[in-house]
Amino acid sequence: QVQLVESGGGLVQPGGSLRLSCAASGSIFSINVMGWYRQAPGKQRELVAALNSGGTTNYADSVKGRFTISRDNAKNTVYLQMNSLKPEDTAAYYCKIYVGPRGYWGQGTQVTVSS
Repeated sequence: QVQLVESGGGLVQPGGSLRLSCAASGSIFSINVMGWYRQAPGKQRELVAALNSGGTTNYADSVKGRFTISRDNAKNTVYLQMNSLKPEDTAAYYCKIYVGPRGYWGQGTQVTVSS
């Protein structure tokens, strides 16, 4: 069993920054891909950023240049640094990791960008 604990969400003004963290624990032998998704009310969940074990990153066009995904392998933790936040970034953010072929979701953390 794998557990994911997310933190770092909150309320921020437009133009501000937040850093999300997602720590994995449990039966982890090999994490292949770590990523962040988000879901706004009434919308489908979408990929925000992903990072594979080789260091390759993938970002949604809407966040390129503003968000940065990184990982600390020693801590089994993935981060999402979010800068220049916009109201349209408001959503519940979820981390997802793949241990072998199986994917695991975090519980989600709310990010609200508003003045």
